[in-house]
Amino acid sequence: MKAAESFFCSTMADDAGDRDPYGILLYYKYASVPDVNELVNFYESNCSFLGLLGRVRIAPHGVNVTVGGKYSSLEKHIEVVRETSLFEGTDFKLASSQQPLDDKVAKECGFTSLSVRVVDELVTFSCHPLLKSPEISNAGKHLSAVEFHSVLERAGKLLEEDCDNNNGFVLLDARNLYETRIGKFQTPDVETLDPHTRQYSDLHHWIDDNADRLQGKSILMYCTGGIRCEMASAYIRGKGAGFENVFQLYGGIQRYLEQFPDGGFFRGKNFVFDHRISVGSSNTDILGVCILCGCCFDDYSARCRCAHCRMLVLVCDDCRVDAGFYVCELCRKHGKGGPLVLALEDGMSEESVRQIDRGTQQIPHGLGSGSPRKLRILCLHGFRQNASSFKGRTASLAKKIKSIAELVYIDGPHELPFIYQPLVAHRLCDSESSTVLRTPPREGCKKKLAWLVNPNCCSESGKSEWSVADKPFDPLQYQQQTGGSDTSLALVKNIFSKDGPFDGILGFSQGAAMATIVCAHQDMFKGEMNFRFAVLCSGYAPKLEDISFGSIHCPSLHIFGCDHGKDRQISNEASRHLTSYFEEGSSVIVQHDSGHIIPTGSPYIDQIKDFLQRFM
Repeated sequence: MKAAESFFCSTMADDAGDRDPYGILLYYKYASVPDVNELVNFYESNCSFLGLLGRVRIAPHGVNVTVGGKYSSLEKHIEVVRETSLFEGTDFKLASSQQPLDDKVAKECGFTSLSVRVVDELVTFSCHPLLKSPEISNAGKHLSAVEFHSVLERAGKLLEEDCDNNNGFVLLDARNLYETRIGKFQTPDVETLDPHTRQYSDLHHWIDDNADRLQGKSILMYCTGGIRCEMASAYIRGKGAGFENVFQLYGGIQRYLEQFPDGGFFRGKNFVFDHRISVGSSNTDILGVCILCGCCFDDYSARCRCAHCRMLVLVCDDCRVDAGFYVCELCRKHGKGGPLVLALEDGMSEESVRQIDRGTQQIPHGLGSGSPRKLRILCLHGFRQNASSFKGRTASLAKKIKSIAELVYIDGPHELPFIYQPLVAHRLCDSESSTVLRTPPREGCKKKLAWLVNPNCCSESGKSEWSVADKPFDPLQYQQQTGGSDTSLALVKNIFSKDGPFDGILGFSQGAAMATIVCAHQDMFKGEMNFRFAVLCSGYAPKLEDISFGSIHCPSLHIFGCDHGKDRQISNEASRHLTSYFEEGSSVIVQHDSGHIIPTGSPYIDQIKDFLQRFM
């Protein structure tokens, strides 16, 4: 790189004047970077010298570049970069373009300055640091634009010729919803899967939830320029048997449209992350629609955004108003309040607002942009507890995390008998001693519930009288509570359907064992029980044959007593054993020296908050 640097420093730029056309250059390269700081210095000096503006991201495993400037300067930049072995085989996507005319768009896209930054990942595959990034070496096979087109063209014929051994093709769009709204591949013989993600870091959740739609298929992936497919295809292939046949469009949609100017199988426009906003073909079909009136519209230049999540939305010229309140389809799907648009300007009549907000019968009052949504966490109580008692036991926790999370409590399905350990009192009567068993009061006693029960004990549910325990308290009784999980799982599934969505699940003691069962069955109930993390407090591993070490792929927080702690019910060894069922590297462990509780003092509450904030 030093030789290349000296080359461009000794070369004077040609003065082509205003006639030199403007251009946009995109390229990326996954390769081990021997000296990150040296590469940073190169890009800062080279791009500044050539007058290039835009974004350069450098990671230990490669670079991702989107810059703009004079076309001749971009060509000189490519010439210098190509001299370095690090960039051998790099696909430099250079296109002529008009200079940025809209300062707002140019600034938002990062084309009013040069930004060179060192990052951990070239593209953020997951917001959760515990999820391991897939190995790029395992990425899908590259197909050129011509090869990709040929497969789509012959897909129907290939299926007919080998219908017995071919499970078919699927097209997987690795881009976000605001991109796929205005353009995507469409062919009658291959289904296009659009994950409708808000951001790229959500894609792995969709892949996990829809693995059954991908397994056994030949998967054809595409994105804008190719970089997002590298990571996503490697993630899919990492799932093992049935996920081997993954192919990706080399150079992305940009290279495809260059090869097929009429659009080929691509309909609409290709969304790009620079001042051009989108790039079309000679085919003028418009796929996008205005979110208010439904007319054909695909122009993002007004930069209208959802008031809740800030995702770009399409609002046509006739519907758009200053200070409009827009809500995207994803936020509406998840219950975010407000009509699609509210005119917030003072003095606007109700009739005017109705004309703007087509389809809204009544205008709600007092709606604003609101604060970011809190995490919703489903809470499973411990053995012989119920939702109400567990809510009381976790009142301190709920109070200390109320700014970031809402705890939702539910009752277990199995009702337990009222039993107690007797206390013996002595009394004197006629100079003779006798004993009296002190029984608990019957008034105001709430039901004792469970998620798992001993299958060998007959049920006494509904019994209103207290009875004496037939033996002393056994701290290992949880080991015999192995029945009833199917009923509990059905209940939790129904709660997700009725009261969801939930971001996470929290379980205490036996509730943690039940939460583990729910985590283990996520794949079975894709689309019905979706959540992103689990918090397991004083937990232990349930006895289920289909749960093996490392088989649960869910980020988890484990909170339990340390070796010298005071938890006499669930041992440190039992709780630590539970962590081994979760994928290695996906768990955070918090140990405390208290009893059978969820600690909320420092530093434990800070560790809990730190884990939860990763999912905000």
